[in-house]
Amino acid sequence: MSVEFSKHKLLVANRGEIAVRILRTAKALGISTVTIYTPADALAPHVSLADQSYPLLSPESNFTEPLPDSSGYLSIPSILSIFKLAQNVTLLHPGYGFLSENADFAKAVRDVGVSFLGPSEEVVRIMGLKHEARVKAEEAGVPVVPGSEGLLQDVEEAVGLVVGTASVKGIGWPVMLKSTAGGGGMGLVVCNDEKELRERFVSTQGRAETLFKHSGVFLERYFPAARHIEIQVFGNGLGHAIHMGERECSVQRRHQKVIEETPSPFLERYPGLREKMCDAAVRLCELIKYGSAGTVEFLVDDTSGEFYFLEMNTRLQVEHPITEATHPGLDLVELMILQGIAERDDPLHGLHPDQLVQSHYPPSPRENHHAIEARVYCENPAAGFKPCPGVLQYVEFEKREWLRVDHWISTGTNITPFFDPLACKLVVTGSSRAEAISRLAEALAECQIMGPPNNMAYLKAICESNAFRKGEATTKFLDTFAFTPRAMDVLSPGLETTIQDYPGRRIGLGIPRSGPMDSLAFRAANLLVSNAPSTEALELLTVTACRLFFHVSAVVAVTGAHVNVSVNGQEVGMWSKVIVPAGGKLVISPVKGRQVESSGCRTYLAVRGGFPGIPSYLGSKSTSFGLGGYQGRPLASGDSLILGACEPRFRELSYSLPKSLIPTYPSHWTVYCLSGPHDDEEFVTSEGIEQFYATRWRVSPSSNRMGIRLEGPKLLWARKNGGEGGSHPSNIHDSGYALGTVNVNGDTPVLLTNEGPDMGGYVCFCTVATGELWKLGQLRAGNTIHFKRVSFKQSMLLNGRCSRWLDSVADHVSGSSPDVMLNPLFEFENMMDESHNPKLHTIPAKEGTERPRVVFRQAGDSSILVEYGAALLDFNLRARIHAFELAVQMRGVEGIWSFGPCIRSTMCRYDPSVISQAELLQNLVDAENSLPDSMKDMEFPGRRITFPIVLDDRWNREAVQRYMRSIRDKAVYLPSNIEYLANNNGLDGGAEEALKLLISSDWLVFGVGFYLACPFLVPVDPRCRLVGQKMNPSRTYTPRGAIGIAGLVTAIYPIESPGGYQLYGRTLPAWETWGKGKDFEPSRPWLLQPFDQVAFEPILEGSYDELEKQFDAGRYEFKIEPATFSIASYNEFVESIAHEVADFKARQERGVSSQEALESELLKEWEAEKLQAASKEELVDGNEVTDGSGEAITSSLTASIWKIKCKLGDVIESGEHVVVILEAMKTEINIEAGEENVGKKIKGFGQGVREGALISAGDILVVLE
Repeated sequence: MSVEFSKHKLLVANRGEIAVRILRTAKALGISTVTIYTPADALAPHVSLADQSYPLLSPESNFTEPLPDSSGYLSIPSILSIFKLAQNVTLLHPGYGFLSENADFAKAVRDVGVSFLGPSEEVVRIMGLKHEARVKAEEAGVPVVPGSEGLLQDVEEAVGLVVGTASVKGIGWPVMLKSTAGGGGMGLVVCNDEKELRERFVSTQGRAETLFKHSGVFLERYFPAARHIEIQVFGNGLGHAIHMGERECSVQRRHQKVIEETPSPFLERYPGLREKMCDAAVRLCELIKYGSAGTVEFLVDDTSGEFYFLEMNTRLQVEHPITEATHPGLDLVELMILQGIAERDDPLHGLHPDQLVQSHYPPSPRENHHAIEARVYCENPAAGFKPCPGVLQYVEFEKREWLRVDHWISTGTNITPFFDPLACKLVVTGSSRAEAISRLAEALAECQIMGPPNNMAYLKAICESNAFRKGEATTKFLDTFAFTPRAMDVLSPGLETTIQDYPGRRIGLGIPRSGPMDSLAFRAANLLVSNAPSTEALELLTVTACRLFFHVSAVVAVTGAHVNVSVNGQEVGMWSKVIVPAGGKLVISPVKGRQVESSGCRTYLAVRGGFPGIPSYLGSKSTSFGLGGYQGRPLASGDSLILGACEPRFRELSYSLPKSLIPTYPSHWTVYCLSGPHDDEEFVTSEGIEQFYATRWRVSPSSNRMGIRLEGPKLLWARKNGGEGGSHPSNIHDSGYALGTVNVNGDTPVLLTNEGPDMGGYVCFCTVATGELWKLGQLRAGNTIHFKRVSFKQSMLLNGRCSRWLDSVADHVSGSSPDVMLNPLFEFENMMDESHNPKLHTIPAKEGTERPRVVFRQAGDSSILVEYGAALLDFNLRARIHAFELAVQMRGVEGIWSFGPCIRSTMCRYDPSVISQAELLQNLVDAENSLPDSMKDMEFPGRRITFPIVLDDRWNREAVQRYMRSIRDKAVYLPSNIEYLANNNGLDGGAEEALKLLISSDWLVFGVGFYLACPFLVPVDPRCRLVGQKMNPSRTYTPRGAIGIAGLVTAIYPIESPGGYQLYGRTLPAWETWGKGKDFEPSRPWLLQPFDQVAFEPILEGSYDELEKQFDAGRYEFKIEPATFSIASYNEFVESIAHEVADFKARQERGVSSQEALESELLKEWEAEKLQAASKEELVDGNEVTDGSGEAITSSLTASIWKIKCKLGDVIESGEHVVVILEAMKTEINIEAGEENVGKKIKGFGQGVREGALISAGDILVVLE
């Protein structure tokens, strides 16, 4: 029969790897395909690979709302409804699992005229009920396991069957209770004696009813030492059937197959047994007139070789690829499709016998003689095979002619908790079993799946075991298989414990550098365990205890802030090489009492060999904003980290650094910095500059890895506002930031640290010397800082002392250095504060030409900020900056690693160990001097990229509503940011006119940075340049893809985040974390670059949902056209509309003046209301204990009290009993009672303890009797 595949349409009623595998065959045949999905699978590959795909909707909502993930693929009405949507579906493949063996589903599909690719519903029903399947097997002359003839009525019948009577011999112990409707290893209970049988009978029935909606159970003799061998069969539904040989599936955990192979090593030792089993399987299929692919499973006694019918799977098996691998050209899915088409189109209603010829499938094929499949699950074998959902951070499969990988995963795939955690199947072939095993072990070692724990090491250990290699593995093999993972488990994570490496990422573009906050303590920890200093290690805050379990012996070191360290309850030293034994528990706990203020803030744990299971992301393993590290987040209880070569060497002993080398962490710090870029009288008065450097700034509890907030006097500004940059004098046009700079956000100085932005619109006062950055990692809330200015030359001395200290540590660890009397870190500690001009060089404007003034500002010892012209947005200036960067790049200056251009400046970042500040400055000045006076003839090739936009969208409105409920409810920009923009820009047409203007012009990308390559855009048409102030305070939530305005600049938020821009629409982000899609790459997950042009195309909210799904699945393609930005054409255009622009700016100026005055009043009103509300907060009435009696639970840090979780009279029930929750570093911190206080009663509270109060480290929180 000639088959017209093109007239058929196949619906795949499944997900994951089997759906992808079925689609592959359908595509090869030219069959149109349809897939289905639940919410968690909306971005799955089976959705994007199909020609059509539809969500599974709830019948109860009249098919308007999505079904839950847990039930979607099991809803027959929902799947049937897809036939109407997809139209002309002729075939349905159920895959395996879900509804693949549901007789009602098979019937329902056929009843609507669609061919179900499987046997008849009657066969599905009979063989699905195992007690009825036994009857059919006996009819076919197939031996069955001794057991009950049908379903058991009660436990007495079961007991009688086992123990027997005077006239009838019992089947004997042990036995297995089986759910007749069970499958996949579920519904099976082993009973070794009468007591266990009586105890488990009723519960087994109940579990069967819950799992399979059928409480029927039967009983069979249980063979502890047995083989599980199955026969692949195929029938035409008309009484003709063949087999394709056997598969041995004896390697099982929890009655579920893990490794399968063909041919069976057991059958190789029993001549003639294979033929008997295959013949039996075919007899059964012919008896029941089996149609399509199926599997007859047998239990084989390992001792006698006797085989017994176990069950029949009326579907395609997970392990079917090994049968295909040993029969070249065989495609079981294709055969199923051909059978389904024949059932509906052929007069015979099934494949002709000459299409299913037994001689084509010899039991022992010669080519690719042996095949083995290993199932890779995201599960933890060391934790009872607990499923481990999470994001796969790196996926890479080896390509070998002998390796087939059936999978649905890629880098960025999310393994959800809703489905079986099967990630892939590795299928290898070999000319012999030994070769196949060797290849499987190689594939398991070479293929990379990094993210949550998986079983690849476990599978490799099985491959390398003697029992498996000898072919002696029975179904009980894994019950006693000893497997010790090379891993470390997190019992309790402590606070904000993250994986970091050194130096982190050095990319720029707003991609945080990350890495350790105190790189000296971090690198020392690595040196102590003989790691390279840059190796990944743990950073943790010394606030709550971190408890870790080591499956194998490991060499570790704990450095940094002072903590208590113990191994198996025995105290060990910090700054030491410590050996943790296999099965050992390492506990890092905070010190208590007032001494905590001078104990530092961050502690580091290095483990020999690092954490090789953590993939590198953009060049670093460091954790940051959902990127890198372990799942892009701090560690959590239950996490398990793969270890490297961590064991101690033979007779290796512990070791401690001499005390003279160990840093001290005071409560008052002197931090050396370099002037600039903005500590001059253009921004701050001379009195204000001296006041800043004379002040002891206090570290705020609101500090974290993004920045350290400083409390102290307000800066004395030399100007009233920031001009075009914003209404506050701290505002400037967006500009690059250096690591360690003191960024003045409003009136609050913030030290920008490892996760801080690299661009923004605030003044940067001074910048911490690179050799002093380690101190920032040890600043605790409540500590004070005195900044002292040094020269570039002095900062290099500070760098040098850090290098000498690390050299001393390395020498001591290696045993090649005598004791150090003077710690190198204490050198140059008494340098004087001296004023330095932050302006390194100025090129004056050239009269009579367009050449602007250029100021080269010092921005620490590894950056120079180059500022152009007046503080005005000017396209000609931005063009000059672009030309300047190109000129520098043409010179090939070594040591420069990035530029950070924005509105009227660029930040040149460099490595001072490669090029000095003076040499770099000369190169920059020369590059600028080489440029022509005017940019009017310059043209810049780029791209024009069209973004969809939803104007005045519901997501941004919800963000503003949330802001009003939780932060501030009265402001000039509330309740509508868009109405505010209209008012602020003097637009008579209100919000409608504002939105019209915002999409009436193309936009030029002025800069890319801040966070995660956030683009800064400016309208090309000056008549569309709306201005707006930043929200004050900022929002805590902004939707991903939100578009907002601050000053003259618009930004597209790359991820869900805090923010302060005035929101007016939502688009697709210009950032794709995993680099999916045609317009991104894994090494370049950002889209835009300076001088790209952006156009916005309005769409409806409903359309956005679908486009966002396409974007996240890597299927969306932006419309990108080549474009050139011509300065001459731009200037000509602006000149032609000069009158209109002048009128627009005049109205804009009036609007800004009016709105600023109104905002000033509203802000004062809001601040007064806040102050009044705070004054009304009551102390815990009458509950203060001030007489010094009782035992106290104290605060481990300076923080605010978020929640009081106990009351008078409460009894401490456990050491983990949380009594108070503090808030510091934008993190909630649980204060636990501690084991020593179990059983004690709450007597009262410390002085001033109330929710919202600020407390210091060591303050009494709770008093116990």
